[in-house]
Amino acid sequence: MAHVLGQNQYGKAENRIVRVRRDSARHEIKDLNVSVALQGEFEDVHLTGSNANCLPTDSTKNTVYAFAKQYGIESAESFAALLARHFVEHTERGVVHCARVRVEEYGWERIGAADSGDTGHSFVRSGQEVRTTEVVYDGDRFRVISGLKDLVVMNTTDSEFWGFLKDRYTTLQEAYDRILATQVTARWAFGFHGRDGQQQPAWDRSYQEVRRHLLEAFADTYSYSLQQTLHAMGTRVLNHRAEVDEIRLELPNKHHFLVDLAPFGLKNENEVYYAADRMYGLIEGTVHREGVVPVIPVS
Repeated sequence: MAHVLGQNQYGKAENRIVRVRRDSARHEIKDLNVSVALQGEFEDVHLTGSNANCLPTDSTKNTVYAFAKQYGIESAESFAALLARHFVEHTERGVVHCARVRVEEYGWERIGAADSGDTGHSFVRSGQEVRTTEVVYDGDRFRVISGLKDLVVMNTTDSEFWGFLKDRYTTLQEAYDRILATQVTARWAFGFHGRDGQQQPAWDRSYQEVRRHLLEAFADTYSYSLQQTLHAMGTRVLNHRAEVDEIRLELPNKHHFLVDLAPFGLKNENEVYYAADRMYGLIEGTVHREGVVPVIPVS
């Protein structure tokens, strides 16, 4: 029976890069984790061992660092787009047909205020939240999917869960006032495609605004289920950010259970909880504009 080489790609994963801008007394930093994957005319590399069409992964790594120096890093999206276009349009003999660049960005905050000892060059890592980007370029158009992960949020009230389907194995008690907490993973796709001189969105501002609307929707929604909250978060983003066509959310339910303090003669009036890290309910869903074909893959 004959065998056929299917989909394949290669590249350099998790290139850790910190770029410092020193053109003023107040330094700026970008802290990225960049992964490059190339698709194209690589059959011979697999089938015959010929490396004639194989750009070494070390070369892709070097390109990431060289481009950071030459062009700077305005945003994760613009840097990923720059790299993806380069690999498709400037690799010798046109052997690369499609390039995917994924970026994780780690945030830093300045230590001290400008009027109270801020040196301009001292920073502290801000929380656990990570900004993400995936840019794919096939020589004709871009596909940009931005996002975030590990954004932990909690409402200590305004959350209920009752009236649910019950069967012989149901033991969960209905809740009329509960903690709602989750660790948000969000990815959103843009209408930007880069054709005919289409202007890129203001990536950094777009990210901050999408994040803000996600948080405000979580805080403002009186929740009867985490599914309802997911829909409210996605809808709010699409209502306020015209550049976003689709958003996918993954919301694990970070369960908080009341601790039974009765054995100690104490009442627990929704004050002391056990925070369980697993197992957990996982709520996932996509909200997109009518007529838009979803492109964000299910992870």
